[in-house]
Amino acid sequence: MDTNNTNTTGAKVDIYSTNSCHFCHMAKEWLTEKNIPYNDFNVGMDQAKRKEMVEITGQLGVPVIKIGNDVMIGFNPEKMATLLGIAV
Repeated sequence: MDTNNTNTTGAKVDIYSTNSCHFCHMAKEWLTEKNIPYNDFNVGMDQAKRKEMVEITGQLGVPVIKIGNDVMIGFNPEKMATLLGIAV
């Protein structure tokens, strides 16, 4: 694994989140600490992105984190690091 915390896969990172979600904040803080750019979609305010998230996952739970073609529900730093090819 690359220990310089650069997204070695080049995968695009999207997070579907809400303002009140503690795990959403943790996931975004983790990505920021690792210098991984991401797109944040507030599904509490953006109905189109909420619909998109439900179409992807079949549910309303957040965070939904999309790394490339991989989609995960919830904050799992180990899995995120693996998908990004970085050290935890």
